[in-house]
Amino acid sequence: MENTRKLQEFKGERICEGTVDWRGRPSNPNKHGGMKAAAFVLGLQGFEIMGIAAVGNNLITYVINEMHFSLSKSANTVTNFVGTVFILALVGGYLSDSHLGCFWTMLIFAFVELSGFILLSVQAHLPQLKPPQCNMLTDAENCVEATGFKALVFFMALYLVALGSGCVKPNMIAHGADQFNIQDNNPNQSKKLSKYFNAAYFAFSVGELVALTILVYVQTHSGMDIGFGVSAAAMAIGLLSLICGTLVYRNKPPQGSILTPIAQVIVAATLKRKQICPSDPMMLHGNHSKELTNGDIPISENIIGNLHLTQRFRFLNKACIKIIQDSNNNKKESAWRLCSVNQVEQVKILISVIPIFACTIVFNTILAQLQTFSVQQGSKMNTQITKSFHIPPASLQAIPYIMLIFIVPLYDTFFVPFARKITGHESGITPLQRIGFGLFFATFSMVSAALMENKRLRDSDKTLSIFWIAPQFLIFGISEMFTAVGLVEFFYKQSLKGMQTFLTAITYCSYSFGFYLSSILVSLVNKVTSRGSGSGSGWLSDNDLNKDRLDLFYWFLAGLSFINFFHYLFWATWYSKNQSGQSGILFLSQYDHQNGSNNNPKNIGGDDNVYPLNDVV
Repeated sequence: MENTRKLQEFKGERICEGTVDWRGRPSNPNKHGGMKAAAFVLGLQGFEIMGIAAVGNNLITYVINEMHFSLSKSANTVTNFVGTVFILALVGGYLSDSHLGCFWTMLIFAFVELSGFILLSVQAHLPQLKPPQCNMLTDAENCVEATGFKALVFFMALYLVALGSGCVKPNMIAHGADQFNIQDNNPNQSKKLSKYFNAAYFAFSVGELVALTILVYVQTHSGMDIGFGVSAAAMAIGLLSLICGTLVYRNKPPQGSILTPIAQVIVAATLKRKQICPSDPMMLHGNHSKELTNGDIPISENIIGNLHLTQRFRFLNKACIKIIQDSNNNKKESAWRLCSVNQVEQVKILISVIPIFACTIVFNTILAQLQTFSVQQGSKMNTQITKSFHIPPASLQAIPYIMLIFIVPLYDTFFVPFARKITGHESGITPLQRIGFGLFFATFSMVSAALMENKRLRDSDKTLSIFWIAPQFLIFGISEMFTAVGLVEFFYKQSLKGMQTFLTAITYCSYSFGFYLSSILVSLVNKVTSRGSGSGSGWLSDNDLNKDRLDLFYWFLAGLSFINFFHYLFWATWYSKNQSGQSGILFLSQYDHQNGSNNNPKNIGGDDNVYPLNDVV
């Protein structure tokens, strides 16, 4: 009880357990955290996405027109770049949770991303770093592709941006969410957290909208060198926003390696695979929690809370089996042979969320098409709005975000409170339901794209307005609002204290795998369809969309997305059953094996009952 008071009050002020201010002192809920602190992080998020979206969404045009890559190679360059951005989110999540913390990880890699933007601008400006100018639409056979040092500079700049952005992205979401204290299951804080996630998507939408309109317009009419320079300026403003909030942030200190405890569970369970879980709970290693002190500052080492031993993935429970030592042998079991209930349940939670994560990969494969082939679709259509104004094809992706900057506030203001009254859930609907709605709507984005492309090919004698392809962007924008926010909220709220940034990074891996899958599907479809074609050309073999069968590729993706939706329903139902049906649970809380405790089993967890484990094997 005395230790609890120390955690709640430090030098006469209220403090938040497990978080510190910029000087490393316990944070004060009256001075640190909340929406005022999260607003500075939202500023970084809006400007960062503004900078990288302007590069990523118009990158295919740059690599075709300036670097003279073929259409398929250009599409793969874009998807590989975006995929790398999101796979590197794992690196950012690991560094943050294990070593640096969110703030310092963002600060360091934001500078890396800024340097990449600057180098891209220099490369686009200097003729010595580009191949000779050539029109790829009319004279593609005589155009020289960028190779050697020119290609090296381009890819080095591109992947500096990828490294910086990848490591910054999960930390932006996690650091903003860390400003709200949900450890005590405070409904008010949970509501504020849900509001923050919607605000984060609003900032994302505003950043995308500005990037796809103003910045893409600058790239198209003032040159890509100026456009990349504006992206660098946007990133610099976002970095300044992050720094300005330093004094009001709640910072979660890094916990040491987050992967070692996971590896220990797997190794211990493997080594004890022939053991049988006993009925005596004293044979199991319970929740190991103790407090450390850093000077006058109390720090909790119990970073994952008191979790309950469940029967799912029962093989892992064997990692908790405590081998009875000989009375003359005081040697304790190694951490690689004996793990706590908390460690085991942590691994189980990670395994349980993998199927949910996997079901969103196809969703992001569809997103890859909207940033590559759909942009090229637009270049084949009438882009004229007025006599003097032509809309850049990449700016079509701004259409859903124009709508979303109005829909997201309405969703948070009206739909969430209304749904909350019906469901009783603080977010209105559960994250799993939100993900499901998004996956369902995504299918119709590809259906719309396929129908439009088929119409464009049939009416090849006339040029259709570019707005014919607007519905596919609009539908996907709505579906992304549900799926993207739902996925982040779902992962962040898992009972894995000290791993929130890494879990958020896992959600970004869905984007990565989706874009990589797009590259694989493009190559595979080309290879398969070329064999069945008399001309030897596949659906996407030519650089001319008027000769390709992009409509058939879109139909293929629509079918794949529809199957994926039912695949998701199966795993979401499985996950929900595993969460609710926890029979035979053993409540183990403050039992410390490593301190050699000989407490009576009846006192485990402060309960007078002993919970048998006969059925856990």
